[in-house]
Amino acid sequence: MTLRGLYLAFSEGLDPKANARMLALFRRLLHSPPAGVTDLVPGYRNLYLEFDAERTSLGRLRGLVERALRGLPEGEEGREVEVPVRYDGPDLVWVAERTGLSPQEVVRLHSEPLYRVFATGFTPGFPFLGPLSERLRLPRRPTPRPQVPAHAVAIAGDQTGIYPLPSPGGWHLLGTALVQMYNPHRPQPFYLQAGDRVRFVPAEGPTPPLPEPFELLPSEPRYPALRVLEPGLLDLVVDGGRRFGGHLGLAAGGALDARSARVANALVGNPPHTPLLELTLKGPLLEALRPVVVAFAGYGMEPLLNGEPLAAGQSFALRRGDVLGFRSRPEGARGYLALAGGFESRRFWGSAGADVRGLIGRPLQAGDVLGVDHPRPVRPGRAWPMPRLVPAVVRLLPGPQFTPEALEALCSGPYTLAAGDRMGLRLEGPWVPGGELTSEATPLGAIQMTPQGQPIVLLNDRGRMGGYTKPAQVHPADLPRLAQLRPGEGLRFVWAGGTPLGYGGWEYPV
Repeated sequence: MTLRGLYLAFSEGLDPKANARMLALFRRLLHSPPAGVTDLVPGYRNLYLEFDAERTSLGRLRGLVERALRGLPEGEEGREVEVPVRYDGPDLVWVAERTGLSPQEVVRLHSEPLYRVFATGFTPGFPFLGPLSERLRLPRRPTPRPQVPAHAVAIAGDQTGIYPLPSPGGWHLLGTALVQMYNPHRPQPFYLQAGDRVRFVPAEGPTPPLPEPFELLPSEPRYPALRVLEPGLLDLVVDGGRRFGGHLGLAAGGALDARSARVANALVGNPPHTPLLELTLKGPLLEALRPVVVAFAGYGMEPLLNGEPLAAGQSFALRRGDVLGFRSRPEGARGYLALAGGFESRRFWGSAGADVRGLIGRPLQAGDVLGVDHPRPVRPGRAWPMPRLVPAVVRLLPGPQFTPEALEALCSGPYTLAAGDRMGLRLEGPWVPGGELTSEATPLGAIQMTPQGQPIVLLNDRGRMGGYTKPAQVHPADLPRLAQLRPGEGLRFVWAGGTPLGYGGWEYPV
């Protein structure tokens, strides 16, 4: 699968009529997704189509969109909803000082309008509302907060929104919503949807609790296979990812090093997207509860069968009582453990993969019992030696906000991985021009530039919408190498050539 993307532009700014037309097209396409389209994410002013370039083409999508726009019905208005807000945010006084208003005037100006939900995304259920009163408009923070508390009501530019879950964020915090925007246990997990109209009502009351994670691993597997004696640093069930959940803010998910994950599954005869374990830096200690065949592929560690090392890239049998462990190695960061027949797991939005930030599933814990989904006889001993990791040289393609200046800066010198997780990689190195824009969908592998000037490479569990420029995108074939970077490791960007994707750029006006 080779993912590409195209933005369909409907307006230059926050235009309710254009947004309603865009949502009508979105709903038409979502009702019957075109072949090859893997996700649809509406923003304030454009609709992002993610597609598999191996199954469809830009020209085919252009014709499909033009046909879908003919006779498009008028956009339907959503519900009118009141959201109670306790105006106690840490930035309330600062916003008042910056705008020359009193805190009381800030509250009044924020709570007076009837806002439109232009889009939902970033994290599950995050509503992007607007337009905001001109007197309250301020740029985002130069550097996003590492953690914004759940239920925070915030503003940035001409937008306002609500953080359903703890997450990074660069908006200014005015208060606390007193209702949950997202709860994966509800029949309808998402409190607001695009097209709804919202009024904030000043109120007092307790902060809503954070929802409990939605458990994916069965408490009593049908065919118990492995017991977790000790967890690793971060052991997650992953599969092919969630499709068509971007408009709700659900993480795309999937294995960060999809290449190694496919190898592990192939070694035990599983289809490519069968659920398996993604292990990070340090693997777990597992006891076999029945005879099974497993395979390990990837980097960062090597498997130990009853204390004896095994090479990565092969399948092997476990007898009942055998203990499988992992020894850390200095090369790489992630490995994949596949079980013949796949790991048993519940699904959420069509995927067995865990999304820790979205409270869907969780890392493995001591005492967990993992089951095999479909037991079947498999002969062990298949091998696919893992190639040695070479220094990371990462090819760049043009991004949605491509500029020659940003490209030159990105390719001007080495970068170092400062920190990273499944959402993205924060790099340190040459300064790159960037800044704010109206929030829109974020492609996999996009290089996001905040005003701070240091790149962030957006990965599988990225926020599905963002408000910073994206001048470049990592070549899809180089994402598995990025997934194997360790903190402190270096990389270089090089230009892959080509022109900005799309018709006259990433955006195609409709």
